[in-house]
Amino acid sequence: MTSLLLFLNISGGEILVVLLLTIMFFGAKRIPEIARGLGKGIREVRSATDEIKREINSSTKDSDIKKFQEKVEKEKSQIEEITGSVKRNLNL
Repeated sequence: MTSLLLFLNISGGEILVVLLLTIMFFGAKRIPEIARGLGKGIREVRSATDEIKREINSSTKDSDIKKFQEKVEKEKSQIEEITGSVKRNLNL
């Protein structure tokens, strides 16, 4: 976790050095091609994760998880009814 935070803590000078090295290594003409490729890859990953989320949600609509969630919500509302009077008495 700490290494991730250190990685994200870059300044303007460091970004400039990275950009200059990128231009020197790949050339100015190839940078748009690389950016397009990265963008396409990110788009494909996002669409794949969205598809997985849709599949999970559609498969759990009528399953035991939905029934369990309804039971939990019912218990939660009952607990809130009981604790409501306690909260009013304590002026919370």
